Order: sequence, then structure tokens, then C-alpha cells
Amino acid sequence: MTASEDRGQQGSLACSLGFTGCERTELERIEELLAVRMKDATKRHRHSLGVAKTATELAETYQVDAYLAAAAGLLHDWDKVLPDEELVSRAIRYRIEVAGSPALAAPLLHGPVAARELPELFRELPGEVFQAIARHTVGAVDMMPLDMVVFVADAIEPGRRGEYADVLRAQVGEVSLEELFFYCFSRGLIYVLETGRYLYPTAIEIYNRYALARPSTAKQAR
Repeated sequence: MTASEDRGQQGSLACSLGFTGCERTELERIEELLAVRMKDATKRHRHSLGVAKTATELAETYQVDAYLAAAAGLLHDWDKVLPDEELVSRAIRYRIEVAGSPALAAPLLHGPVAARELPELFRELPGEVFQAIARHTVGAVDMMPLDMVVFVADAIEPGRRGEYADVLRAQVGEVSLEELFFYCFSRGLIYVLETGRYLYPTAIEIYNRYALARPSTAKQAR
């Protein structure tokens, strides 16, 4: 089954999430283009729809703009369909700042690369949507609420399985968005370390930034 056929069976996500008027029209346009973009990547397409749905729900829980969350969720993996070599080439062409080796960072570059390309295709969307897309892979020391919503949604959308995702889902609405992001980010670091994967150079700085902002850690640091 192709991504377009999959979408046809599911109907409009924007409609099912209750969007109306211009917001629904724009989101449905994004859905249609996404289905074409991922026509040969059904699982990635389904994941993107799941992230959009989850991002919308998180946004509503944490008083973040739901429309922007849905748009960023739909588009966050737009360039994930590109080969690593092409992502590295585009990152160099766009002069995207990459910490460490671009080749080693290739699996993380689809966010920043897409954030440079998508504004031409979706001029109606504000810059914070593209920032959230850029930051959904490695995070940043100054994450905004929309950035955190998309980052977390990527980790807990319905297709994600395992105790890690279940624990995060249980925390939604029970802890602050900042605390939810911190747990999500820190668990991601643990996974990278336990599996012996490449750790992006800025990860420790980002971790420390949010660890020190937590009340319990701040007391220990005194």
C-alpha cells in the first residue's frame, strides 16, 4: 500500500483533529504533499501522521499553538527520505552549522536541511515551525515550547513501542513541558550510550542546561 492509498483510507488528519477554516485547508495541503513526498515510504508517512496527531494533543495540553504543532509534526521528517550523502551535501551547500563530523551527523541532518528548504514551499507557515523541525533531532539549549512539543511527539507517537515511550506518555499532563522534554532528551542520551552510537557533540551541553534548570538539581549545585 502506498502512502497516498494509506492516507485515502484514513481520511484527512486535519479534519479528524478538529481543525476548521484556513487552518484545515493549509494542513490538508501539507498532508497531500507529504503523501506524494513519501509515496514509497509508507512507514515514514504513517510516523509523520502520528507525530502530527501527538504534537497537536501535546500542544493542547501545554497551551501551545495546535495548528503550528500539527504543521511541524507533519513536516518534521520531510527530508528523511533523502540518502545520507545527499543530506550532507545539502548541509554543506546551505552552510548549516554542524558540530563535529558532517558525515557522522548525517542521520540527524534531515531536520536542519528541511528547515532551510521548506519555507519556499510553505510560505504561509511562520519561522517557529521550521525552527521546531530543525531542532527535533538534536535539540538546543534554548528550546521553545513548540520545539519541545515536536521533539517529544517524535518519541511518543502511537507507532513508538517500549517502556521508554510508555513512561513518557504517562507523564503527559502530570509534569511540566520542560520536565517532559528533559526526560525525553535524557533517555535518548542513555539509549545512544548504551548502544554505542555516535553522540552529537552538543548533547552534553544541552543536557546540562536543562538538568541545572530543574529545582532538585539547582539545590544540589548550591
